[in-house]
Amino acid sequence: MRRVRGAVCALIVCCLALVAPAGAQATDTATQRITVDGAGTGRTFDGIGAISGGGGTSRLLVDYPEPQRNQILDYLFKPGYGASLQILKVEIGADTNSSNGAEASHMRARGQVDCNRGYEWWLMNEAHKRNPQIQFYGLEWGAPGWFDGGFWSADNIDYLTKWLGCARQHHLDIDYLGGWNEKGWDAAWYVDLKAALVERGYGDVKVVAADSAGWDVATDMKNDPAFDAATDVVGIHYPCSAIHCSSSADALSLDKPLFASESGWNNYLTGASRLAAEMNHEYVDSGITGFINWPAAYAWYPTVQMAGSGLLQSNEPWGGHYDLGPTLWTIAQTAQFTHPGWRYVDSASGYLDGGGTYVTLRSPGKRPAYTTVFETTGATAPQNVSVTPTGRLPRTALHRWSTTLESTDPGDWFVRGADVAPGKRVTLQPGTITTLTTMPGGKGRAVEKAPRAKTMALPYRDTFDTYRTAATPRYVSDMEGAFQVAPCAAGRSGKCLRQAITTQPTKWSRVASPLTLTGDSRWTDYTVSTRTSIDRSGTATLMGRVVNQLNNVGSARVNVWQGYSLDLADSGTWSLKVLAPDKSTKVLATGSLPGPAANHWHRLSLGFSGDTITATIDKAQVARVTDSTYDHGQVGLALDSYTTSQFDDLAVERATARPHGSGTP
Repeated sequence: MRRVRGAVCALIVCCLALVAPAGAQATDTATQRITVDGAGTGRTFDGIGAISGGGGTSRLLVDYPEPQRNQILDYLFKPGYGASLQILKVEIGADTNSSNGAEASHMRARGQVDCNRGYEWWLMNEAHKRNPQIQFYGLEWGAPGWFDGGFWSADNIDYLTKWLGCARQHHLDIDYLGGWNEKGWDAAWYVDLKAALVERGYGDVKVVAADSAGWDVATDMKNDPAFDAATDVVGIHYPCSAIHCSSSADALSLDKPLFASESGWNNYLTGASRLAAEMNHEYVDSGITGFINWPAAYAWYPTVQMAGSGLLQSNEPWGGHYDLGPTLWTIAQTAQFTHPGWRYVDSASGYLDGGGTYVTLRSPGKRPAYTTVFETTGATAPQNVSVTPTGRLPRTALHRWSTTLESTDPGDWFVRGADVAPGKRVTLQPGTITTLTTMPGGKGRAVEKAPRAKTMALPYRDTFDTYRTAATPRYVSDMEGAFQVAPCAAGRSGKCLRQAITTQPTKWSRVASPLTLTGDSRWTDYTVSTRTSIDRSGTATLMGRVVNQLNNVGSARVNVWQGYSLDLADSGTWSLKVLAPDKSTKVLATGSLPGPAANHWHRLSLGFSGDTITATIDKAQVARVTDSTYDHGQVGLALDSYTTSQFDDLAVERATARPHGSGTP
């Protein structure tokens, strides 16, 4: 086999090596000489991308003010500017939690298609404006509950083709389509999907299987000719450890593109070393030609799991603050200087003698160009390399760009160095990624200044009257279900926030029932209130001082949020609770209203002042307790079942803090 798959991986040391001082010189004067053959062969490069999905990962980006929103989008998608993403993978929503939230379905009932729900169409259009060559990839995490036969059904194939029709309405071409995220595969269903795509005019959409961990799907394809013929790409998730990526002889034998169709999961500030190692190792170790990072942006509330993951931070739309880190520029080191359709040069890709890896890609066509990317996360000392082209490749000077992966100084990210003559020695420092290229790039090197971070101002109030019907209100982020604007019911005029999903979806995650979050997790002393009308039955909940997501709680192993809650049931009973960090629920107070609460409007209120917590229903204080479990957090609304219950007039006002311990039981 070729050189890049024949090296002994045990020689690779940990990718998180300490960075040597920038001025250090290689102690070994030997130079590893790399020759780039202009006719060199290798697999075709399919692109560098990122994911908007896995539940609400881009939710807060759409609410940003200008010019910050355009700046963020430029850093993600504009070629030669920032990350310069070449693939955007998006979630095909189903109104159910898929890690970090719930994304809207385009078809909540059989035959009822709405192509304007959610924000993924907006995001894809913005990406396409900046890069008309960007490739789009759709994937489901969950599915609506109305399918006959569950996920692997003909109903779902119809659901997917209707989504492709929505894409066409938005003048978007979808390049790739997957199955069920990390839930295995049904080979016969993929065969039926491919046949339906061809029959319904979507035969150019490439089918990816199976968006799950491990290479077993490739073995199944090898052993099942119909499954093999129905799929165009082998896509697996997280094939790499910190120092090595897995491989599969069966996958390599299929003569299909191999994608890390979800990889990364790195912090935008601290994940650059891991990311740099993964991107190179995936080809050198495994022959993977498409890398898709989860996620594109950290654009969800920090009270939700996996905070900080992504290529940049954009989760403070109220003030326009966003933040870049070395992870984005690590992507740029490859994506700004390559294009899908280029070829890897196997004879100029492999392992560095002093630790790390390098990959070389060359362009097709009449204007030859090439790029070599070095990562030295496995190095402990500086080392020397040289790059020499042959054949039709240009002999012009190579442009040099580098990022110090563990540095917190923006001045060390994506730095333009002195041009290098072909064949001349270059010293690579440990803990860096360095690009030598004949391509231009680097036009947008962190030139924008974002507003400083600040807490969302109080008072905050939303009556929901100013939005169009079916809209998602500003800053409201659904964790399960769909809370959208609708005409008020139960005798109330104007518009309200109505939970729209009445049939439990086919779930990917374990959020038990509809819930949505809003506000700033840094809020401390405040009073939050809302009006609610319970539709016939169930319980409505107002949440406050919500600080964090907890998973695998109770016998059902559900996902819940730490904080305080005021529950009102249709019977008129109420309770004030706190969910503690140890996953236990403590009931702080209970009681009953004079009569049933269903189909009537009631105002719920939670007040926080130091460790004094008050609960009020219809202007009457029903509880005043002392509890110091949490002293800050955002707010939320929830239901215990899939009903069309409503909320209105959500308000958060600042409270005057009392001395610690001043409350009375």
